[in-house]
Amino acid sequence: MQLLDEILRFFQEGGSFMLPIALVLALGLAVALERWLFLSHARLTNKKAFAQIEPLLLKQQFEQVLGLDVYRNAPISRILTAGIERMGASERREDIEYAMEEGLMEASSRLEKRTPYLATLANIATLMGLLGTIIGLIAAFSAVANADPAEKASLLSQSISVAMNTTAFGLISAIPLLACHAILQTKTTEILDSMEMAGVKFLNLLTKARQVSTRSRVSDQ
Repeated sequence: MQLLDEILRFFQEGGSFMLPIALVLALGLAVALERWLFLSHARLTNKKAFAQIEPLLLKQQFEQVLGLDVYRNAPISRILTAGIERMGASERREDIEYAMEEGLMEASSRLEKRTPYLATLANIATLMGLLGTIIGLIAAFSAVANADPAEKASLLSQSISVAMNTTAFGLISAIPLLACHAILQTKTTEILDSMEMAGVKFLNLLTKARQVSTRSRVSDQ
């Protein structure tokens, strides 16, 4: 209860900029939570999808790969589907690889979506805190200008202390948002790297399957 009272007093003494900073913090945390859940789900579905499609790729059963439910819901599907569809027009490894790179770019835009907002919101919270402090200092100096000389020192120090609350809260809001931004960026990079690795595995499996098919045809002849 005492902690809650301290928090309420901190907000009341901070002035009118405390509420906007709190809204920025709440918005940033909501974005961070949504991105964390999305990326965690994407990472899990990618692992499940590739584990199921790998044996089908070895058998060159591409139609069955495209029909898997877990595959359609996985971000990795954009890469592999682009490669499988390009195989119908060209069997050159380079052409298939170019198509998969295009699919990776489409998938990366979804994975990185809204994450840059966190850095922007952190900067906004910091700047709003500084602006609130400056406005508070201006009001403090204006208030003590006509005050009794004996009370000026104590009144000024008290006003400055109150004005600093907005800077403190701005930094308190910015630090976790920047931390969330760094964590999500790292998580996104790991997923993209795993998708690139899966694409390379797909190309290698495709090459291996073609070699086996060619050898079997030669042996039959």
